[in-house]
This record gives sequence, C-alpha cells and structure tokens, in this order.
Amino acid sequence: MKYQFSPLAQALSLALFACACPVQAQEKEALQKLPPVLVTGSAIAATGLNENAGSSSRLGLSLRETPASVSVLDREEIELRGASNTQEILKSVPGLIFADPPGSAGTVFYRGFGSGSLSQLYNGISVQYDAIAARPVDSWIVERVEAIGGPSSFLNGSGAVGGTLNVITKIADRSGDQGRLRFGLGDSGRGQAALSLQRGVAEQVLRLELNRSEGALWTQGRDRQAWQLAASWLLPLAQNVSHTLAVERQHEKVSQPYWGTPMLQPLGGGAVAGQLRFDPATLGINYNVEDGRYQQDVTWLRSLLDWRLNEHSQLRHTLYHYDALRDFENVETYTFKNGNSQVARSNALLQRHDQQVWGSRWELSHSGQLAGRASDSALGLDWSYNRQTRFPNSVAVIKKPFDLVDPYAPAAAQFYPASGLLPGYTPGASNQLHSLALFAENRTVLGAGFALVSALRFDRISLLARNLRTATASSPALFATTFKPLTGRLGLVKDLSADWQIYAQASTAADPPAGLLATAGFSALRDFDLTRGRQFELGSKLSFDGGRGSATAAVYEIRRRHIAITDPSDKTKVIPVGEQSSLGLELAARWQPSSALSLSGHLSHTRARYEDFVEPLNGQPVSRAGQRPANVPDWVAGAALDWQARASLGLSLDWRYVGRRYANAANDLWDGAYQLLGLGARLQLDPRLSLNLRVDNLTNTRYVANLSSSLPYLGAPRSATAALDWRF
Repeated sequence: MKYQFSPLAQALSLALFACACPVQAQEKEALQKLPPVLVTGSAIAATGLNENAGSSSRLGLSLRETPASVSVLDREEIELRGASNTQEILKSVPGLIFADPPGSAGTVFYRGFGSGSLSQLYNGISVQYDAIAARPVDSWIVERVEAIGGPSSFLNGSGAVGGTLNVITKIADRSGDQGRLRFGLGDSGRGQAALSLQRGVAEQVLRLELNRSEGALWTQGRDRQAWQLAASWLLPLAQNVSHTLAVERQHEKVSQPYWGTPMLQPLGGGAVAGQLRFDPATLGINYNVEDGRYQQDVTWLRSLLDWRLNEHSQLRHTLYHYDALRDFENVETYTFKNGNSQVARSNALLQRHDQQVWGSRWELSHSGQLAGRASDSALGLDWSYNRQTRFPNSVAVIKKPFDLVDPYAPAAAQFYPASGLLPGYTPGASNQLHSLALFAENRTVLGAGFALVSALRFDRISLLARNLRTATASSPALFATTFKPLTGRLGLVKDLSADWQIYAQASTAADPPAGLLATAGFSALRDFDLTRGRQFELGSKLSFDGGRGSATAAVYEIRRRHIAITDPSDKTKVIPVGEQSSLGLELAARWQPSSALSLSGHLSHTRARYEDFVEPLNGQPVSRAGQRPANVPDWVAGAALDWQARASLGLSLDWRYVGRRYANAANDLWDGAYQLLGLGARLQLDPRLSLNLRVDNLTNTRYVANLSSSLPYLGAPRSATAALDWRF
C-alpha cells in the first residue's frame, strides 16, 4: 500500500516539525519565568463515584446514588485513550462493541442487543434513526460520553432496550478563559488541524470549536474529508436566568467507501459455514467503484434556558433543530467466484436521506421533602416533530453481477455507467413522527440507608408513512398509526457505608418490532405495537483505598418480546411473537495507587439468545430458538495502565479483548476472538506545548469489526499518529 500525503498533511507536517524544534533564545527566556507545570491525565486523577450521573437521571444524582450501570468518559479520558472519534471512546464501556460500516455507521452492540434496540443520543436528543445517523464524529468537539446499561426509554423515548449512549459536545461554560491549538499527523497521510477557544466578555461567555481532518484511511483508494464547527454563547438574562445559544455544523465526505472484504468460498460449492476465511492478499483492497461516495452534512441548533426559581427549584428549557442530508453512491457487494479466482461486484445503491427534526423540552426539578424525608423530583414535557424522506434507487443483481474483477487488482470503474443507474434523486417514501411525552422522576430517602428512585414516562407517537411511488397492497400510498408506550424504572439503593452501596432495579423500554420508526412502513408495523423490553438488575458500587479506587459490579437479565419473525404457517408474512433474552455480568474498576500511576479495567460476560425466532431459509421458515444473535460476543474485556514517569513524560498502555461472535442467526458462521493493544506517550515540551504519540493495534491483528454472512467489515490494522498541542 502506498502512503501519499495530502496538501493539508504536508502543511501539518511542516507545522509539526517547526513547533517541535527548539524555540528561539528570547522565547526560552520568557518561558523560564513561567512556573513548572505537571500535566496528568484523567487516569492519574481517578473518576469517583460521587461524580454526577448525567444522562441516567434528571435529578442530578451521583453515580453511587443511581440504581443502574453508568459509565462516564470525560475529556481527559478521551485523550488519554487516543480516541479519534465518538465510537472509539466507547472502548472503555464494559461489554460494548462497535463498528462503522458505511450503510449502518452507528453499529453498536450492548448487553446482547444491536443498534435498533439502543438509543444513541446527541446532547440528550434522539433523532430516531440512530443506526444510520449516529455516525462517528471526530472527538475534538466532544466533552464527554455517557453510557447507561439496559432499558432506559423512560428517559428519552422509544428505542433503548439494550441501553443508552449520549454524546455531549463542548459548550460555553463558567470554567474560565482557555485556548488550545492542535496539529496532528497520521500514517497514510492523515492530518488534523483544530482550535478550541473560550473567552469571557463581561458576564457573557463565547466559545468556538473548529476541527478539520482529512487523508486516506487504511483501505486502498479510500479518502475522508471532514470538518466540524461549534459555536456557543452563554448570556445571563437576569440574576437567576441564563441562556445559551449553540450552533454546530458537521461535514463529512468519504470517497470510495470500504464496504467489506469478501470471504473465500468453499471450492466444492455449497453454503459457507465455519470460521470466516480470507485471502491475506485481499486485506486492504477496496472493490467499490472509484467514485463511490458517502457524504453527510448536519446542522444542530439549540437554545438552552436555565432559570433558578429559588434555592430548591429550577426550570430548564431546550429548543432544538436538526437538519441532515446524507448521500450514498456505491456498489456495495463483492463475492468470490470461479474457484476464488475472481470477485463479482453487484448491488448498486443511489440513495439520499433528507431528515429534519424540531423539538422542545421543558424540565422542572425540585428538592423538597415527603413525609419528613428528603425527596427530589423532576417533571417534564417533551415534544418533537421528525420528518425524513428517502430517495432510494438501486440495482440488485446477485446471480448476474456487474462485472468480474481480479481479486488483487480490481479494474477501475465509475458508478455511472457501471451501476446501470442514472444521476438524479426521486423520492421514494417519507415518514413523519409527531411525539408528545410526559415524564417524571423522584428520589426519596426512606431511612436506614435506603433510598427509592423511580421514573415514569408516557409517550404518544403518531406515525404517518407516505409511499411517494406506485402504491401496492404491501406498500399503500398512506399508512398512519399511533403508539402509546408507558415505560419506567424503579430502583432501591442501600448504603452499606459511606463508600459502599448495593442496588436493585427493574426498568422497561419500547422499540419498533423491526426497523426504525424514522423509516418503518406498512409491512413492518401494520399489525404491530411497539415491542416490550424489561430488565432486572442487581449491582454494587464501592470506593476503596481512601477514595483512590472505585469498583462496580452488576448482574442483569433482559427480555424483549413481540419482535417481528417470519410466520411459520405463511412465509410471506411476519408476526409479532418473537422473543430475545440476555443474561449478563459486568465488572469495572479503577485504582490510583500513587499520584503517578493509575490502573483501570472492565470485564463482561453476556449470554444472549433467541427464545422465539423464525427466519426464512430457501423459502421455508426455520426456527432459531436457542441461538445467539449475530455480532454479540460472549466475553468483552479491557484494561489500561497510565504512568506519569516524570513531570515531562506520561506513558499509557491499553488492551482490549472481544470474544467469539457469530455472523448469522444459524450460528454456523463465526469469527474467533481477538485482542488489540494500544500504546501512547505524552511529552511536555514546555508548560504550554505538548507532543502526543499514539499507536493503535500495536500487534497489527487482523480482526472483523462487524460480522456479516455475506461481507464482513474488517477493523483497521496498526496505525500511528502524532499530535502537537499548544495551550494559550
């Protein structure tokens, strides 16, 4: 593979070299007058259980007061682990795995469930299209990520049986003036330039975040260009009233997106079974057409009002708008043929998504008493309107592919005319979601160390699906339905001591039976209500060694009922009688034995299975009861060591293990377990200037990030990056 440097990467390399060189004599003299600075990462200042639980409650509870498994990954943790985007941040969440294949770039599996049963929020807001819309975003603009294990529809609406992930971006705050500039370089000519700036003007605070990244990624011919801009303005309106206006713009374009690497086929014919097999010479080869494209443009607008009514009560209002346009032009399927001597390219898709979301959320919180006991409550009203129009145009040719190419040197081809499609977008379908919800939460101290935490949410979701093409019996011109799910959580927390808590909780969630509400239509919903998910969880949270360490443990059981399956008596229909379960254990710990050393780790085991599930095989329904869902590993583990060797040098080592996973519901095609190592170093060149070095996948392990029975999506090989940070 040839490494070529883009113009931005070349400019960044010169900037990096210039900044790393010794400073001039007069600059040295000025710097010598500055006091020495010891720079440490978040692992050197261990996160405690007294931290706010954030997305898991609107009551301002700490992690130890919350009857749920909650992971909070702050900015320092993000940088310490070298996470370049919002998905890579998730490697520190127990039991969670992720991938970003272009067709479903928000692919995440958590507690035995996939993206369709997870809620992936952006600043606490769901666009109800998470498997697609939750595409990884460069981590520069991210302040923290929070993860809640298990059903949590009671917080933000439908779509959270397996859990909730919330990406929280940087915004103007009262932390003081700050400035930061970064230049980064990576192999394959990758480059980054980023700026963070916050300034106070009288009582106002202005903040600006800029990030630009570009360069070829690890697969042949693949290139990515992206930029993000985030601006926010914090303005006091009165003594106890403040308003923040935030705007964010994201752009990403990937040329010739990588869709996967074809598996070797049995030479004797027949179906593929057994462990996935690849030709090593094809790893890194991209079979997509040269002008293949994925492009996304997103705009977020938020108006945030905070009003302190009195010392016990606070009112918050969030008004938001989301505007997204996503475009795809790709040939997406590649299969070995003719004794594995050629690769057939097929399945062309020309697609556009045009999505708009408007919303308003009111939240009133109050700290008071109930029957003489401390009791905190939150009440709210949540309204949103979500409209998405799709413009699909495809040519699905399996038995007669577009062409047959050399597996090691695929012939160059262009989307037009190779795909057989003509340029232009014709609307195919449009979904409109009107949602109105009432929610309430409460925490009441019962005495004797017990506290009861409860939450309830009622949603009214109206769906109007329009078929903008020729109407048929299975796809009428108009389909309307309404859902009214009631979801909640009830938890009991017991203080065994000031540092040790145990808890028990039950929670529920609601999901579409198949697909996503933003795209689901008549066939998926005509005779269906939302599926029901419920969880029982027991857990414990402990601080030890004088607060220098913390540990959490949880066991859970989740069941999701009424999922769509093939009707065993009529293979042309689907019925809502399927069921999926998950039984698991999660352990996590962090310990800072000294001011210079920190250790952390997590371990999870998941026993996920279909209790009742039928899928068609050669036109006939086949039961998959007892089988494990695809892409769900049995074991996931991770560990990290961070050492501040000296004031000017910090070192980090992290390890990740993902167990064996199946590629299909039949469980006859799988990939083995894999391990990844990461290595980082931070050099403090002077009090304001630091150099960060990072190597991911140190052992160059071949692994499959997302399994498929047709086209597995491989993870990145060994990669190296360097970034120069200047704080001013």
